[in-house]
Amino acid sequence: MMAMDSYQNGAVTDTEFQRLAQTIGTNIQKILQNVSSIQRMIAQIGTPQDNQQFQQQLHQIQHYTGQLAKDTSKHLKDLNNFSGEQRQWRLQKERLHNDFTKALNSFQAAQRTAAQREKEVIKRAKAASGINALAAPGAQGNLIDVEEGSLGNDTTMGQSKTQMLLEEEANIEQLQEREKSIRQLESDIVDVNTIFKDLATMVHEQGEMVDSIEANVESTSVRVHEGTEQLRQAETYKNKTRKKKLILAIIGVIILIIVIAVIWSSLS
Repeated sequence: MMAMDSYQNGAVTDTEFQRLAQTIGTNIQKILQNVSSIQRMIAQIGTPQDNQQFQQQLHQIQHYTGQLAKDTSKHLKDLNNFSGEQRQWRLQKERLHNDFTKALNSFQAAQRTAAQREKEVIKRAKAASGINALAAPGAQGNLIDVEEGSLGNDTTMGQSKTQMLLEEEANIEQLQEREKSIRQLESDIVDVNTIFKDLATMVHEQGEMVDSIEANVESTSVRVHEGTEQLRQAETYKNKTRKKKLILAIIGVIILIIVIAVIWSSLS
């Protein structure tokens, strides 16, 4: 009954391990797919396709991938909590850890590229806005020069100036929104660095556990060797005892023959 319970518990544990390992593997594949999408979207930053909707989509997929990376890191920690010396488990842990590290490297590289492209766009936009601001006073002076010519022209140019100011205000808001997104992206990059540190800690702990397992195996090997040596010595002692008994038996038989011979000679 005890053996059956132990087997069932072992089967359940193995099922839980495989379920968690499969979840981690699926998350890694999703991260890689999202990184590919992010890389394609990065190429569109600063192009006519780079509008507010595009920015929202890019930020959403980056945020989702970052959260997915955090969840995967937590799952890896849970996977390391499974005790046991099964070689299959250890190999699966190492493979998943390596795959996740590669995916995380690709994601962080995409994050940094996106941040760099966003900064370049903001820099160009600010430079263009400065040029427009300098050009606006000149245009205003020309309007004043011709103001005496026509009241209708004055009204039209006043509307144009108002529209220009509104557009500049909208551009400023977009730039502020982009700068806010960059700050969030830089914060996400820091979060990924934290995950890398957690992975390094897990590797260190896993290494210590492996060293402990190897030490136990080595200790067991020594004990087995000592036990084998003791068995060999016991077998040697047993063989010597048999030889002694055989010699004593032969000597007894010889003595018995001599006694019988003496008695027979006496009777004769």
